[in-house]
Amino acid sequence: MDLQSIKNRFGIIGNAPSLNHALSVAVQVASTDLTVLINGESGVGKEVFSQIIHALSARKHNPFIAVNCGAIPEGTIDSELFGHEKGSFTGAVDARKGYFETVNGGTIFLDEIGEMPLGTQARLLRVLETGEYIRVGSSKVQKTDVRVIAATNKELLESTYQNKFRQDLYYRLNTVPIRVPALRDRKEDISLLFRKFAADFAEKYKTAPVQLEEDAKNLLVNYPFPGNVRELKNMAEQISVLATRKMLSAIDIAPFLPDKNLNRLPVLVSQQSNGALGGGPEFANEREILYKLFFDLKKDVTELKKMFLDMLQHGSTPIQMPAAGFFKDVIPPNETTLDFQPATTTPVQPVLLSKTDIQEPIAVDESLNIMDMEKELIIKALNKHKGKRKDAAIDLGISERTLYRKLKEYDIEDL
Repeated sequence: MDLQSIKNRFGIIGNAPSLNHALSVAVQVASTDLTVLINGESGVGKEVFSQIIHALSARKHNPFIAVNCGAIPEGTIDSELFGHEKGSFTGAVDARKGYFETVNGGTIFLDEIGEMPLGTQARLLRVLETGEYIRVGSSKVQKTDVRVIAATNKELLESTYQNKFRQDLYYRLNTVPIRVPALRDRKEDISLLFRKFAADFAEKYKTAPVQLEEDAKNLLVNYPFPGNVRELKNMAEQISVLATRKMLSAIDIAPFLPDKNLNRLPVLVSQQSNGALGGGPEFANEREILYKLFFDLKKDVTELKKMFLDMLQHGSTPIQMPAAGFFKDVIPPNETTLDFQPATTTPVQPVLLSKTDIQEPIAVDESLNIMDMEKELIIKALNKHKGKRKDAAIDLGISERTLYRKLKEYDIEDL
């Protein structure tokens, strides 16, 4: 069976190379009885891979069960997996079969295996190595023929170094590792997934499917999606229900993205924008705008220095200075004598300067506080565009949403 048929059968959307590789490994190992360890962040769809392996195996007509090890209390997980005898503990009014007994001949998927207690890990290792287990409260050894597929969103090898996971069990489970890529590592699939989810929810709620403009697609592609496919699906459902329009721009979908993750994205800039400071390229974030401002300021200071040097070299009018040391770093192109007349009554001795005195550019004593300069820049942009936020945001090279946030942050009232 080819990969596309498998994708269609199990509802998998995407063509990223990392996703295709994970599917290929799952298909290859399915026909064997090898233990498989599926690695991947929460929400990437690890359980689907376990279903694929079971459905393509010789055990496909036998039971399949998925068990979330992190959702079962530590005191009852042994009973859930291996069963117990009547009276073996308080509340055990009857004997009970465990999952390894009821799924005999089939497949058991142990999700979040990293949350399994160490004592239960020892029991599981015995099942994997010998196929034997003992019910809680019993001394009778029982046999089972179950294929184990485990999954985790943790780095189990690191957990073994911290004595939180048995090293022998790790190597026994990790016979065939499969790593399911995070959604941010398969960005080319994000638009496809959103379109599929939007179509499904449109059918569910009897509405027309929402569609994304190019800037909205770019916003989603650059969003980190810590919740992976699950988060994208929930987001698509919210947008399908709450959006007031069917053709959505980045501004329309930005409110559905959490601010704490949205702030890490590149700033949204209109394609017609000429940059924050005019004529320049688009900036990746607000900090780059400030850096550009500082570099331009340094350039202006250098130009000012050259202008005064030129005046000193070619001008004949003496320059009255407020302080004797103001031009101590200004070096004329040729060795010469500068005779400044300060505003004080104390005469100033001539200062002999040469090219070799050039060390560093003029020091600027005024405050360069980033927040103050950013606030001043925003106010200037609003004044320039007569309070029109959209135009001011374009001129600043930031999104309108970011501008709203900055207005609140700096307590800037509408101009």
